[in-house]
Amino acid sequence: MDTSTPPAHPVPNDPPHDSPDSPYDLLGVGIGPFNLSLAALAEPVPGLRTLFCDQRPEFRWHHGMLVDGARMQVPFLADLVSLVDPTNPWSFLNYLRAQDRLFPFYFAERFQLPRREYDHYCRWAADRLPNCRFGTEVTALHRDGPLYRVELTDTATGRRTTVRARNLALGVGTRPVLPEAFAALADHPRAFHSAEYLDRRADLAGARDITVIGSGQSGAEVFLDLLRRHEGDGIRLRWLTRTRALAPMEYSKLGLEHFTPDYTRYFHGLPGPVRDALVSAQWQLHKAASAETLAEIHDHLYERTIGRPIDSAPVEITPGTAVTEARPGPCGGLELRCRHTDSGAEHVLRTDAVVLATGYRAARPAALAPLADLIDWDESGRYRVDLDHRVATRPGLTGGLYVQNAELHTHGVGAPDLGLGAHRAAVILNAVTGRTVHRLPGRTAWTGFAPPVAGVPGGSAVPSVPSVPSMPDVPNISKTANTPNVPDSAHSQHSQHSQHGATPEQTPVVPRPQELTRAATVGR
Repeated sequence: MDTSTPPAHPVPNDPPHDSPDSPYDLLGVGIGPFNLSLAALAEPVPGLRTLFCDQRPEFRWHHGMLVDGARMQVPFLADLVSLVDPTNPWSFLNYLRAQDRLFPFYFAERFQLPRREYDHYCRWAADRLPNCRFGTEVTALHRDGPLYRVELTDTATGRRTTVRARNLALGVGTRPVLPEAFAALADHPRAFHSAEYLDRRADLAGARDITVIGSGQSGAEVFLDLLRRHEGDGIRLRWLTRTRALAPMEYSKLGLEHFTPDYTRYFHGLPGPVRDALVSAQWQLHKAASAETLAEIHDHLYERTIGRPIDSAPVEITPGTAVTEARPGPCGGLELRCRHTDSGAEHVLRTDAVVLATGYRAARPAALAPLADLIDWDESGRYRVDLDHRVATRPGLTGGLYVQNAELHTHGVGAPDLGLGAHRAAVILNAVTGRTVHRLPGRTAWTGFAPPVAGVPGGSAVPSVPSVPSMPDVPNISKTANTPNVPDSAHSQHSQHSQHGATPEQTPVVPRPQELTRAATVGR
């Protein structure tokens, strides 16, 4: 971490930087793993004033899917900070030390953590980070000159306060998706999303036929949990998926290089229609179930049917089947109208309960409504996001607006991946401060994703970019009142390409004009 450069100068006429009334340099809306990573990497930075707010009373991460035995799909190094700064006190290894679990973890010899342990680790950090405030809802975001005016509500007392911030980071997470075909079951007591599975598993009591929808990791884990809980009791379990095969998630070492900053930069530079097509085509990189979970399902069924015919177990696994309509049955239960993908044949399936493992979608926070007209939305109503994860805005909005896990369409399959969370947080911090707070590598993958570039050693598809040297006497351009409304592309180039041999004697890269920045954001 570079701590030699003093903090950027405040906006003229601001209160002193250490005053309780001074603007926050960065205010985070929502505290999930990604904004928690940003809080953890920002907390040790001298002179940086940050606040992260969440309306929930405490940190909770996919609490409905903390099923016994479920493991993370990323190694433990994909914690809040380690892939950027392993010496940071909020690392997973430091958590183990605080819990006196280093030796048990050492002997466990498992790279992937139990999901419950990852949740507990995040709670440990969230409870101790001084810049995290739970029970505080961000109710509205307004423009206030070069700053943001942020309205906060204490969820326990209803007390309202207002603070100001120079930059915002939206980390509100994603929301469960209820497919249109299941709209008629939205309030049914025995039809719910897998996000609520542990909270509503008791609602399945008495059901003699249970159907799980969805081929991803959540669907596989719910189905496996139901198999273990209902062995030998005669309850029929069914797993339906639209995908033609229960193919495992891509987990080869070179395949995982799609989750590197190198691939993110490549993907970001593609035309928008190409990016959209790639996200759909790459489902096996980020939506499939793990090979281990699929193997556990097979192993369970194998042992369950020893000495008996395979079809003796009341279990159905049917890929390549789409549910086109779902409704309450006339005689109780539920009716699912299905279509077989390959043959086109249709049939009606009757079941007592449905668990929808149908994924999640990025959501726009309601607090953003006052700023909606100042955001430069793309043709599909999505954020235009530059490489620094800064949203393109109209000229009237000059404060930085950053997003986390809402840029799948601009940054690719790595956007929701925990393995890139710390890197993204560091990129945002470098952009907000206007200097290299966290040094980031210039090359992170063996794979070259684009055609060779003439004149680049080794034919690298990611050419180097001149860096911006640290300049202690230059105010932070992202915080000054006269800043043009451009994402801090110069700072991202410094932070992401400082390993390509650029020196302080090179000409600094200056921010590009607004229209050029916007064009770069959409990959034109």
